[in-house]
Amino acid sequence: MKYQLSVLFMLCFFCLNAQSNTEVYLCNLESVYGGIDIFNIQNISNDPGYDSQPSFSDNNTVLFAGNHNGQTDIAQYSISEKSKTWFHLPTDGGEYSPTHIPNGKNNVAAVRLDPDGLQRLYYYKKDSPNSSEVIEGLQVAYFAYYDDQTLLASVLGGEDLDLVLCNLKTKTVDTLLTNSGRSIHKVLGSKSMSYTIINKEKNEDLYLFDVDSGESFFVCQLPIGVQDYTWLNSSQILIGSGSKIYMYDTFLSSEWKLVADLSGAGFKNISRMAVSPDEKKIALVAEPVQK
Repeated sequence: MKYQLSVLFMLCFFCLNAQSNTEVYLCNLESVYGGIDIFNIQNISNDPGYDSQPSFSDNNTVLFAGNHNGQTDIAQYSISEKSKTWFHLPTDGGEYSPTHIPNGKNNVAAVRLDPDGLQRLYYYKKDSPNSSEVIEGLQVAYFAYYDDQTLLASVLGGEDLDLVLCNLKTKTVDTLLTNSGRSIHKVLGSKSMSYTIINKEKNEDLYLFDVDSGESFFVCQLPIGVQDYTWLNSSQILIGSGSKIYMYDTFLSSEWKLVADLSGAGFKNISRMAVSPDEKKIALVAEPVQK
């Protein structure tokens, strides 16, 4: 019964998101005193329907879940060539949260939701119809790699999500806690990872996780209603709210500070974001403003 509820939960989640008309925008990013400067904003998905969940393979390539003739597939955008292509040949299911595998050459991992409700994390190769499960039977919802042998993931655990640490070499899975959130990251320039927990007030608390020791450390609470964040570097965190971006500095501040107002950029409701390894580009997801 729990499995059936979990499948229904994730089907409803992805269907609701798929109805959103979101786009992926790529911007230049510069750190300035006390904040950031965002400019040269480009719509790189440019397609009606659900386009979301960006990540950088490298400083020149953005992956995201993109609307492809009504199905969600892995899109790949080349910054130097200014072109969007589809990473893999179509499958029966929809692919979400595409992420480059560390030390995996051009291979990508993504969550696939099949028409029958089966949900798993798969490996994909460029221009190939073939895929293989990362860990057989594990119902992954969200994930991030620590290295090519270790990943942190939120998995279906009944009506809520459980946070698990996966050893890909031994194929073992350790459950760390319950009621985890959807935003999991490897901290840029660090050996730590981060995750969120839904607290008693239904807001999300952000924690650092030391993979070597297995210890977690509270960082801050995300603003009310915010589920997504990204790391600008090893100490500064960015979130979107409306058409604005806020920063939390783990060394200098205990409050979220407004660092960019993109009200004139033609979009609203910023959600997911990703920063390039060299910290010179930012990809963000938002809803275009109808003119």
